[in-house]
Order: sequence, then structure tokens, then C-alpha cells
Amino acid sequence: MPVLTDVASVVPQAASPEQDQLFPIREVARLTGVNPVTLRAWERRYGLIVPTRTESGHRLYSMTDIERVRSILGWIHRGVAVSKIGKLLARAAPLQTLSHIIPYDLVLADYAQWQQQVRVAVSAFDEVQLEQVYGQIFSSYSLPVVFQEILVPVWRQFLQRQDQFGGTSEWIFLDGFLRSRVLQRLLLMRDTRPRRVVISALVGHCRELELLIAALFMSSPQMGVRVLPIGQPFDELTLVCERIKPQALVLFSNHVPAAELPRRLNRLAMSLNCQLLLAGDAADLAQESLAGSSIGCLGNEGDVMSQRLKQFLAGSLDT
Repeated sequence: MPVLTDVASVVPQAASPEQDQLFPIREVARLTGVNPVTLRAWERRYGLIVPTRTESGHRLYSMTDIERVRSILGWIHRGVAVSKIGKLLARAAPLQTLSHIIPYDLVLADYAQWQQQVRVAVSAFDEVQLEQVYGQIFSSYSLPVVFQEILVPVWRQFLQRQDQFGGTSEWIFLDGFLRSRVLQRLLLMRDTRPRRVVISALVGHCRELELLIAALFMSSPQMGVRVLPIGQPFDELTLVCERIKPQALVLFSNHVPAAELPRRLNRLAMSLNCQLLLAGDAADLAQESLAGSSIGCLGNEGDVMSQRLKQFLAGSLDT
């Protein structure tokens, strides 16, 4: 099966807001059966929908938004908690986009072929070949797909094979390569974007690559992200934020949250002059225990993290 290197060039362009018909919230409620109070809650509490706003602040929804509401209903009817649906929608989005031109199984097969090319280059310790494959993947897919669906799964496979002879060397090779490339992208953004957000790992709760990728997902043309080094003491975060003066501090963790984590985070939040947010797998797992607190949960999917961060900073998403 040939590798689909030209997928990105043949995906139809999304219609602009001017071309898309917009509907008021009462009409969306009529079309979907979801009342306006619930629609607003899905927007403000979970960031599941981002309607257009008029100058007077009225919400307007596109047909894409309406289809998203129907998708949310579908997951709820299957027994999925609303707090978990954002992650599912984020994973489905790239495949839904491509499904108009390529069958679902072909897209997954294409991901697998790219992963195999990465494995071959890593097993040969061939940095030139790995660089070529890396560039081809980026020319074909969006940033979240590149990391979440293709590169990070391979990185995890090598991480789990370190008990085999040569496994540690292969993982170190791939990990070093990916960290350097993500750092390059972050450095290119550093001088052009105001660094309004600081991200720090909870000590021992993730590896550096996972932290760097999260920072890359959160970066945008309007907002740069400063990454604190691995090992940053939790008790000194207040001091660091006093001097840097960020708009938000994001703590990143991929561990199951300990029972005392909500208490520690609430205590930290009281000492900060900026918004405190939690990202990574722990954000999904701790969301219910943090409900009603001032701490926002960003989730662990690239598009969801970026969207929720913007909404929290704009004050349009409840913590």
C-alpha cells in the first residue's frame, strides 16, 4: 500500500465563517433537542463547543457546531461522561476530516506505515533517514496527528522495550532526536510571541519530551509558552511566577493523581497572582475532584489543550 504523502494537499479547505450559515442558540436547541442552558454549560465548563460571538455577545453556531453537538449526544447515549468527551472528539477529528476522501482503515494503515519507517530508521541509528521521514510526516499531517497518532506511540514502544538488548540505545536515540526537534520549534516561536504562559512538570510525573510537546500544542500566534526545566521544585513555583509574572501557570502530569493533589493545587493557587491550570492525563483523571475550585483542567489532547487554554485566559470557560 503506498504511503499517502499528499494527503494534506487534497483535503478540502474548510468553509470560512462568512460562507457558513450561522444559527442562534434557540435554533440549535430546536434542531438538536439540547436546551440552551446545557449548550452554554458544555461551552463554559468543558470547552466542547466554541460558537461565534456577535458584537453584543450573542452566540451563533455553524452547521459544524451543530454536528459536534450531535456527536456529543451520541457519546453521552453510549454512557461516556461529558468530561471525557472532549478527548474522544479530538482523536476523531483528523480521521473525520480525511474520511471524506480516504476510508478510515486506510488512514490508520497510513499511520502504521509512517511508524514503521520511523522504527527502521531508529533501529539503524540513521539520523539522516529519520530526519527525512520526520519532515515527510510533518508535510502530510497536522501537529497533533504527527505526535499523538504517529511519533509518540512509536516513542512509547521503544520506551517499553528497554529491557531488550539494544532497546535502551534505540529509545535514547529517538528521544534525543524528538526533543531536539520540538525544542527547535519552541525556540523559533520564542522571539515572535509574547510568553504569557509558563508550563512546569510535577516532579517525576512525566518525561521531558511529553512536557515539550504539551508546550508546543499550547503555543499559538498570540501566545508563547515558557517551559520550566524538569525538576522544578513545586514549593518554589510561587517565587518563579512572582518574578516571571505569567498570565497562567500550567502544571503537567501523566500520573494518576494522588489523593492529596487537589489540596496541594488549591494551596498553590491561593499563593499565585495568575491562573493555575492542570494538563496531561492527570487533568482528565482529576477533573471531578477539582470541580468548583479555581483550577482549570486542560486535558491531554493537543487540540483540546490549546482550545481550553485560550478559553480559560479569555474568561469564557469555567474552572
